[in-house]
Amino acid sequence: MLIRLLRTRLRPYAPTIALVVVLQLIQTLATLYLPTLNAGIINNGVLTGDTGYVLSTGGVMIAVTLLQILAAAAAVFFGASSLITRTTNDVQQIQMLTVLGLTMLVAAPLMCVGGIVMAVSQDVPLAALLLIFVPLLAGVVGLIVRRMPALFRGMQKRVDQVNRMMREQITGIRVIRAFVKDEHEQRRYADANAELMGVALRAGRLMALTMPAVVVVWELATVTVIWFGGHRIGSGELEIGSLVAFLSYLMQILMAVMMTTFLMMQVPRAAVSAERIGEVLATESSVVPPAAPVTRLSEHMRGRLDIRGADFSYPGAEEPVLRGVDLTARPGRTTAVIGSTGSGKTTLLGLVPRLFDATGGEVRVGGVDVRDIDPEVLSRTVGLVPQKPYLFSGTIGSNLRYGNPDATDEELWHALDIAQAKGFVEALPEGLDAPVAQGGSNLSGGQRQRIAIARALVVKPGIYLFDDSFSALDYATDAALRAALARETADATVVIVAQRVSTIRGADRIVVLDEGRVVGAGTHERLMRDNATYDLGGN
Repeated sequence: MLIRLLRTRLRPYAPTIALVVVLQLIQTLATLYLPTLNAGIINNGVLTGDTGYVLSTGGVMIAVTLLQILAAAAAVFFGASSLITRTTNDVQQIQMLTVLGLTMLVAAPLMCVGGIVMAVSQDVPLAALLLIFVPLLAGVVGLIVRRMPALFRGMQKRVDQVNRMMREQITGIRVIRAFVKDEHEQRRYADANAELMGVALRAGRLMALTMPAVVVVWELATVTVIWFGGHRIGSGELEIGSLVAFLSYLMQILMAVMMTTFLMMQVPRAAVSAERIGEVLATESSVVPPAAPVTRLSEHMRGRLDIRGADFSYPGAEEPVLRGVDLTARPGRTTAVIGSTGSGKTTLLGLVPRLFDATGGEVRVGGVDVRDIDPEVLSRTVGLVPQKPYLFSGTIGSNLRYGNPDATDEELWHALDIAQAKGFVEALPEGLDAPVAQGGSNLSGGQRQRIAIARALVVKPGIYLFDDSFSALDYATDAALRAALARETADATVVIVAQRVSTIRGADRIVVLDEGRVVGAGTHERLMRDNATYDLGGN
């Protein structure tokens, strides 16, 4: 999963990755060349007293070092800036592995192999010690790393749990305060955090063990090389400069193994994250774009809405939410849908703009099945004002233009006037540029509802869907808004969802829902006379 995810997602960055690989190659070759130059300075310059050789070779070393630094800095710059686009927890793990991989993938293996080759060129007997210490270091690291995946998998699950609980507590803060459950929620969060801390500590201890293990092997190898190297220098079989160069190559080899260790430490956690990201990416949308979308609706049919035998069931639900629902709405007429809580009113409206698709029957807009209409055409034809209006962080103007970015200020003010929101927006010092917090939390419930209604009016759709969109308004504002809406939407189709009879008694046609079925349809007077379910709604 990890390899497939990296391969598919990094393909667009192939040129950048190739550049990083070349830069890493240059850096590694420069690093491998430096100890040989240093050995030459000691053997051919310091020991013989040749100052000119020392200066000339030293100059070459400085030039090689500068090249190494520039290549390393450029590789890190190109490796990070073009690939980091998101910073969520799981993606951060993949991001970390990608950056480490690009900076170490070429350098570590080449430095290890190249270091061994160069070490052998300095002294073969000493190089035999590498056959002991390199496998030893690799074995120690392997024992530690193999235990990490299970810990990281448990860690990510507990991170999910903590994030979910925090979101619940922030969103439901008023409910928590209303029931005086502050201490209870604090304990719940503390328990979840303690579980996360326990797993994180176990993973942290394991990771912390890695570095001391590497250092012990490293120091043991260094002492052993100096011991045997000293004896070989004493016997005249090895030059001092060669021993210094060998120690440098030993450090590079073990450094390469350590770099690989860090990379391997990221792989288990990134692999777990890749599985979780892959599950999200592999989830298919229940709303599939049409293969041959209808991009234009007939003008004289644009406002027609026909729902025929619509069924809808949520995945895994035992009972359907809607069963064989029929509804017809026409331009210039107001159609109301009424029913008790849980009767399926909001679900029915959600079928029209394709928030989800009917599992049975069909929904037609402008005489065309909504599943065959281009999504952008459908969004311009159907304007939905949801039951819980949501505003985005930005300004009042940016929220009003959400469905129509080209709307003029005059059109925005006109929509606000119809929605009975012009007064309070004019009273704000910034007017249309007044800031809106996430979710519209700096506005009252009634103000959010009116802004949401105005947002739908700016689009000027052929079909308006109002899902109990007047519940937060006082009587006077409600009456004024409905009167203004009636004039503004005289040529459009209007569908209103409500729970109270008094809200929709003036509608041209009323459809009564009960437990997902249509149990009555007609005018207010007829339903009051003939329909017991409607009469229970009260006046």
